[in-house]
Amino acid sequence: MEENRLISENRVEDLNNLAEILSFTFSDISLLDKALTHRSFANENQDLHYNDNERLEFLGDAVLELCITDILMKNFPDDTEGQLSKLRASVVNEQPLAELAKQFHVGDFLLLGKGEEYSGGRTKNSLLANAVEAIIASVYLDGGYEKTLLFINDVFQPLITKWAKVPFYHDYKTSLQEKSQGGFKIIPRYKLVREYGPDHDKTFQIQVSIADVISTTGLGKSKKEAEQEAAKKALEELEKVDNGI
Repeated sequence: MEENRLISENRVEDLNNLAEILSFTFSDISLLDKALTHRSFANENQDLHYNDNERLEFLGDAVLELCITDILMKNFPDDTEGQLSKLRASVVNEQPLAELAKQFHVGDFLLLGKGEEYSGGRTKNSLLANAVEAIIASVYLDGGYEKTLLFINDVFQPLITKWAKVPFYHDYKTSLQEKSQGGFKIIPRYKLVREYGPDHDKTFQIQVSIADVISTTGLGKSKKEAEQEAAKKALEELEKVDNGI
């Protein structure tokens, strides 16, 4: 069904305020409104015929990865593919995206259902990171690739500069895979052990194992976050093994 998106004057004013914070001028401000619409709001307000931001999140994830790759290739011409992958992973993951969302006060502009509102959805890292990806998609649909590339370069440059100075990028999954393949000639296996809590506030438990050598679990508000936590613990256990502890 075609979306009939009626936006109040107050909402338009709020969206323009966020656009000013983001330093991007939208030709179609409704794209930004859609990027900030959580599915909990759309489900609770079906009479408004609002679509949620999940399709934009899907697009934004791909656009962000392409733009960051483009930027890194130009900025670090001497880095290897492995180094570029680690740096990209350190920038394009839930934690830094959520930090950016908080920096730009994205949570203040989200449209949330009552349950998500009451459970603190405006400060949840997973929800905020998804909103940033959806915003990137809205910028891309509104302005095209070149404007999006400029936007992402401006927004993410401080993060890129910060992580480029760190010798060990905190992408624990990549580090664990490299260590596992190098030491055991196998790759780690991840398995969802459990998920609990209501739909608007789930917690995931993920197990990672390396044959019969290491098995650890991690918790997170998203599967990616839980996998990173499990991988971090596995690296700590492998370090104990290496040190004979």
